[in-house]
Amino acid sequence: MNWNNWNETSRWGDVKRPYTVADVLRLRGSMQIEYTIASKGAERLWNLFQSEPYVAALGATTGNQAIEQVRAGLSAIYASSSQVAADVNAAREMYPCGSLSPSDSVPNLVRNINKALQRADQIHHAEGNTGIYWFAPIVADAEGGHGGALNSFELMKSMIEAGASAVHFEDQCSIAKNCIAGGMAVIIPAQEFIEKLIAARLAADVMGVATLLIARTDAKMAQLITSDSDSRDHRFISGERTPEGYFLYRGGLEAVIQRGLVYAPYADLLWYETSAPDLKEAQRFAAAIHERFPKKLLAYNCAASFDWSKQLDATTIRNFHVALSAMGYKFQFVNLAGFHSLNVGMFDLARGFRETGMAAYARLQQSEFELAESYGYEAVAHDRFVGTSYFNDVARTIGRGGSAVSGRLPKAVSSSELVK
Repeated sequence: MNWNNWNETSRWGDVKRPYTVADVLRLRGSMQIEYTIASKGAERLWNLFQSEPYVAALGATTGNQAIEQVRAGLSAIYASSSQVAADVNAAREMYPCGSLSPSDSVPNLVRNINKALQRADQIHHAEGNTGIYWFAPIVADAEGGHGGALNSFELMKSMIEAGASAVHFEDQCSIAKNCIAGGMAVIIPAQEFIEKLIAARLAADVMGVATLLIARTDAKMAQLITSDSDSRDHRFISGERTPEGYFLYRGGLEAVIQRGLVYAPYADLLWYETSAPDLKEAQRFAAAIHERFPKKLLAYNCAASFDWSKQLDATTIRNFHVALSAMGYKFQFVNLAGFHSLNVGMFDLARGFRETGMAAYARLQQSEFELAESYGYEAVAHDRFVGTSYFNDVARTIGRGGSAVSGRLPKAVSSSELVK
């Protein structure tokens, strides 16, 4: 990172930091640790946002799913805390929301995905195949930071250590999420969330990585707020309080826009969560943000919870990405795509297997063969997909010329050849 022109380059021109370079260097320690995957991923994702109309991504719940996404041509990956909570969190439990999972659950998923992508890269590189860039940037879900500002600081560090390229935080109350009677959404005061964004940015700066920071607001569907401590929230607050001590909150698009404008200086992208795919609503939000912050990038969750076919016609669905792109929504993703594709695929196979036996599996196998023939799908060959050929290459390299094999000593390799 260039520490001398935070407010002079296009990358940092509209990002506000209420601290100095001296603060960052003091907090870093005496040794600069390198985080190559996170750093290169952040740079690549930022460049994609500048060069492409939009970046589309699907949620991945395993490293294998991420490999398939990259092999199929997607340029970024989304790591959802809800997907982790459902199946692969660090507590080894099944939860309804990410805030119930241990805070290292998403960093662990990010690490697993990057390890899988690294193996795919190693396999192809060893075979002389360099046509695919395997290290797709990962956008990771930090929810509400799993606590306060210090928790957000530490969680951001964990995400970077795992290799995340971008991280999003939300202004929902982590403690109250999915835990209030009637499922009422609870948000925190705007200033409290800003402090989390500042903490996350500081963590990235301390680690020397230009991680993209995404601010998500849930104010559209919010019905409660934890406190009336921020005067900017007062026009949406009722004096009435719940037994938990929360204030009634009047959510909606006006509240979303107000919060988006407040968060904009502290984030690289803004995202408002909504309950339906509404292009007119998306346009109103984008126009309001860009009137004040014309270069601010936006993100949109094309959520798996939307009933797409009932809420939109086929033409609108087909052109949805393009329409959003024209409004400035550079990152567009389906949050729970991995969860749904994994479950529906197995359910369909299991149902067919029960009804028709091996005929069901033969159909699946034939589909794999056709995808391999037409589109380069590679998981049809399990051994190669997981790295058998790569480790055979490792074994040959170790044993080449060894006395146990041929009685000859290995050929000496110079340091210059190793560097090559």
